[in-house]
Amino acid sequence: MSELNTEIKLLIIEALGLEDITVQDIGDELTLFGEGLGLDSVDALELGLAIQKRYGIKIDADDKGTRDHFNNVASLAAFVTARQAA
Repeated sequence: MSELNTEIKLLIIEALGLEDITVQDIGDELTLFGEGLGLDSVDALELGLAIQKRYGIKIDADDKGTRDHFNNVASLAAFVTARQAA
């Protein structure tokens, strides 16, 4: 597991107050919303703000691709890496 993936998993747990979830409970490919981890739209907003603050990147909520970036930890890590390189 990459260091960034682990950081993102910790950020999800901390930002959303998921007390009963550990890093090991969140697979890199586990869907974060709906059937997977069960996050909702309010969680998406909180997570988006936490990612922007932690990594210093801008997330455009109106961009149609943003939803795809938040699909799972792996896609979120790729998004963060791409935005930091830009």
